[in-house]
Amino acid sequence: MDLENLKYPIGRFKKPEIITADDINNYITEIRTLPVKLRKAVQNLSDEDLNLSYKPEGWNIRQLVHHLADSHMNSLIRFKLAITEDGPTIKPYFESRWAELADSKSMPVEGALKMIEGIHERWIFLVQNFSEADWQRTFFHPESQRYNRLDDTLCLYAWHGKHHLAHVNLALNEKGG
Repeated sequence: MDLENLKYPIGRFKKPEIITADDINNYITEIRTLPVKLRKAVQNLSDEDLNLSYKPEGWNIRQLVHHLADSHMNSLIRFKLAITEDGPTIKPYFESRWAELADSKSMPVEGALKMIEGIHERWIFLVQNFSEADWQRTFFHPESQRYNRLDDTLCLYAWHGKHHLAHVNLALNEKGG
């Protein structure tokens, strides 16, 4: 498999021109089901297995699980900021540096799985109570220097979960699992 396919096993993120109510329901379903799919993928892995990577010098399974918890925690906070403030500026973070911290590199994944389950439960409850206008609310991302709408962001995170779950599965396929 070439490097592009290893980096983006489900393809690069592509935001649709128009996001419909049906699309939003599909994204909600993706986000709702990720915790179960992720837990199922990693539930019987040994400590050694959690150190498998999907590509040379890529994050290992353990780092991917912790990254999903970190990233989706930040996303829930961004949603809450956007829904309670007018176009707030969010705080970016260095994902690659977080992935090198002791908790991401050495800690068992159970805590991250529990975080993902709780974060997703709250996230889904929150967005299921959005009005049509709420989806148009935005936050400002200082790295990209642009405002991000919440419907676009939900689309991105539905993709993000599938993207990293595919990385976990690639690493397991290399093991023969």
